[in-house]
Amino acid sequence: MKTKHILLLPGDGIGPEVVAETVKIIRWFSDNGAVKFTTSEALLGGAAYDAVGTPFPDETVVVAKKSDAVLLGAVGGPKWEPLPIASRPEKGLLGIRKALGLFANLRPAICFDELADASSLKKDIVGGLDIMIVRELTGGIYFGQPRGVETLPDGTRRGFNTEVYTSPEVIRIARVAFDLAAKRGGRVCSVDKANVLECTEMWREEVTKIHQKEYAKLELSHMYVDNAAMQLVRNPKQFDVMVTNNMFGDILSDIASMLTGSLGMLPSASLGEAGTPGLYEPVHGSAPDIAGQGVANPLATILSFAMMLRYSFDMKKEADQLEAAVRKVLADGLRTGDIMQPGMKKVSTSEMGDAILKALGSVAASSGQKRASAS
Repeated sequence: MKTKHILLLPGDGIGPEVVAETVKIIRWFSDNGAVKFTTSEALLGGAAYDAVGTPFPDETVVVAKKSDAVLLGAVGGPKWEPLPIASRPEKGLLGIRKALGLFANLRPAICFDELADASSLKKDIVGGLDIMIVRELTGGIYFGQPRGVETLPDGTRRGFNTEVYTSPEVIRIARVAFDLAAKRGGRVCSVDKANVLECTEMWREEVTKIHQKEYAKLELSHMYVDNAAMQLVRNPKQFDVMVTNNMFGDILSDIASMLTGSLGMLPSASLGEAGTPGLYEPVHGSAPDIAGQGVANPLATILSFAMMLRYSFDMKKEADQLEAAVRKVLADGLRTGDIMQPGMKKVSTSEMGDAILKALGSVAASSGQKRASAS
């Protein structure tokens, strides 16, 4: 039996709660599958700052690089906002992405049929929605130099950040998007602001060149980011795969999250070159206002583990099983508070995790019966 090691970074706020429920699922697959999973924990974010005075300890880098994949809960919260930027929890998240070379952030926006009524948009707009947003993660304005705040001779303060990309950075993220589209609907929309930003004009040119050279059989379109934001809430099902830079991807993926009914339903994967451990995390934040109350939705973190099975461990069957278990639980009417609907049963964080475990047993048994019937 193969063994894979997963590093857990529970982090801040509701992070430890949703990671704990996902650990139940990891253990289930370890006990019932062909791969043995081991886990360990490390510090990141505000929890790390409180313990050792930095949001990104050196020890975390070491153990992350030795793992097969990393599962993160959440980082941040108002408690640490008074700190200098370099010490804030978010620096830990940016730091581990950079240290592991995780340049491709995959954020699926899938509207489960059972939750279509929970979206703020009409059901006919979001029903059946399945978008993949590919966000470049280690470049752009979040990392560009020079950056900072300075005081000019007349006493005026000036803040500045730099949006910068090289052609290899654009080409590698474009390849990720095209490769994903080839396995989906065959359509890529590259999002930029090429009419006013030279950096993204270069982005558009490089995406176009790699498309013509290597992916001409796929469909490529371009869209300015402001129009893309509008189109996501006007007609989201026009998109298949969207690829864009770090800042635009951050914003657009959060917009797309609300199409699905709740941030608590959205997973993500951050991937690097082959052989690099991927980082998997829910899109939602640390939600400090509900931390410790047992009401957080663990499904985004559980679905992030499904992405881990699919992309880091090439365990498509198991990923499909876990996603089917989530659908079954939703179809059975179980809801945490963020996705609660009339006539449904409200459950706690741990009750949702337990329900997924039970559904996994049912899905696995059904799958076994289908295989037996087929043979």
